[in-house]
Amino acid sequence: MARQSVVAATVFSGLAALVLAQSTVAPPQESADAEAVEDVVGGTARGAASAAGVGTPAARFAAGTWLDLTHAFDAHTIYWPTEQGFQFEPGTNGPNPKGYYYAANRFATAEHGGTHLDAPRHFAEGRHTADQIEPARLVGEAAVIDVREKCGANPVYEVTPDDFVAWEQEHGRQLVDVIVLLRTGWSKRWGDRTAYLGTAAKGPEAVPLLRFPGLSPDAAKWLVEHRRVKAVGIDTASIDHGPSTLFGSHVALCKADTPIFENLDGLEQLPHEGSFVVALPMKIAGGSGGPLRVLARLPDDE
Repeated sequence: MARQSVVAATVFSGLAALVLAQSTVAPPQESADAEAVEDVVGGTARGAASAAGVGTPAARFAAGTWLDLTHAFDAHTIYWPTEQGFQFEPGTNGPNPKGYYYAANRFATAEHGGTHLDAPRHFAEGRHTADQIEPARLVGEAAVIDVREKCGANPVYEVTPDDFVAWEQEHGRQLVDVIVLLRTGWSKRWGDRTAYLGTAAKGPEAVPLLRFPGLSPDAAKWLVEHRRVKAVGIDTASIDHGPSTLFGSHVALCKADTPIFENLDGLEQLPHEGSFVVALPMKIAGGSGGPLRVLARLPDDE
């Protein structure tokens, strides 16, 4: 528990200023810092440069190591077999007669493809749509559940409650107020549709052929009934494993108003605990999901 406190103190000192907008009074600094502050008030360039080195908690937090856990959207982005995929229409881009460069393009996309959000409304009537999700559920500490070895042995493996209990026992804490990220290792297959989905086929006939890991419905129910998590993410095409026909994990999480992040990238770069995740979806009014940009800040000791 001592290491947990260190991680929390390191990461969330900045978070308090950045996310909760709390006022933080810094302890007295060295005399050089005091002179820098005086110079800033006086408006001198020297003071501004010196003050940049002082660093507020928010500035120190922002200056940490950030990773992008998002697949780019393009013509090769993987979508569910029944969807068309990402459509990008370049505009008439380039220099114009007025002497400056101008670019403006158009795109069209299904809500559920590439790195994206499943809003609770996706599988639960009356639950939150994409624009109704509380911002606090989209940011927070990541708890990374590593099941790569099990998924390597069984490509349709389902994460179990025992996997969560094992994580808790190893780290001496419960899965409470965290974003649970399931690391199956599947993102390394991105770009190869057959390897990633289990089939390159498209259309309704392809759905029964899907083969990839996911979260078991029992484990999803365990999370919502016995723990309090902000969201759940995975580096596969669906929170339910490929062969699923009833989508029990979707149903359990969505009924509990728990957002789901799918097709995440690069989870192997994160430690098991201590990273801070920011997952911001397109704010589609009434949407059941949408494109998602996911970033993670590593702990300062990583």
